[in-house]
Amino acid sequence: MRVFMTGATGFIGSIVTQELQAAGHQVTGLARSDEAAAALAGRGVTPLAGDIDQPDLLAEAARAADGVIHCAFGHDFSRYMEAGAADLAAVTAMAEALAGSGKPLVVTSGLTAHPPGRPSTEADPADVEGFSAVRGRPEAATLAAAQSGVRAMVVRLPPSVHDKAQQGLVSQLVAAARASGVSGYIGDGANRWPAVHRRDAARLFRLALESGQPGQRLHAVGEEGVPVRAIAEAIGARLGLPARSLTPEEAGAQLGWVAMPAGNDFPASSAATRAAFNWSPTHPGLLAGLAGEYLD
Repeated sequence: MRVFMTGATGFIGSIVTQELQAAGHQVTGLARSDEAAAALAGRGVTPLAGDIDQPDLLAEAARAADGVIHCAFGHDFSRYMEAGAADLAAVTAMAEALAGSGKPLVVTSGLTAHPPGRPSTEADPADVEGFSAVRGRPEAATLAAAQSGVRAMVVRLPPSVHDKAQQGLVSQLVAAARASGVSGYIGDGANRWPAVHRRDAARLFRLALESGQPGQRLHAVGEEGVPVRAIAEAIGARLGLPARSLTPEEAGAQLGWVAMPAGNDFPASSAATRAAFNWSPTHPGLLAGLAGEYLD
């Protein structure tokens, strides 16, 4: 299959690209710079010069491909709402270009559904209001495209997609611990974050492209919910720093913008995804990685 990918040089997209190539797919990757283009070409990926803010270019590339995986997203959190608007425009352009084709469109989303009292599941719709709308609205636009002859689906990623190079939001907790000398959590730290190894997530993206069904929400969740206190304690033990509870005020000063999600409890199930794709994560969990080589 000829696959067009955005975010092909990113932390997740680069591993998805490897997964696709190993399965025999040909990949064209969006490249924002000459350096990115050279990196893609060096890995056997055909570079396409352009940016996520060029919907006409994205539409043309989508039409020329047999399938699309959209992994790009702006990670400047000072411009988070703008990144969401750009993401929605990109998804809309590619979905419209693929209308009536039956081709797959796999879009990256986040775990923005937070049903009270239980883990979120694939059946829970994304929140499309407030802060969560940044990921929720592109997700809704993707799933709506399934009604227009597109094999459109979303892969929801947890706050910690991890391996030795990065650990998602956990990397922010690590940086804060190193800067302050304390590995902090909020309150009793019993709130939970789901997690997945990025190679397990990459395999799910490939499976979705190859055999996913229109309108599916998929959870790339290897661990349903790791207590944030356990994460902080693992960071502290590995760095030789104390782990302790922070008040919300202390957390704001010590953790910065990550203080808000650090206090949230959002476990998530992937039971339906595992059953649909015979997907079973095989790589080490988050705490094992933090206790091992991640923070070397």
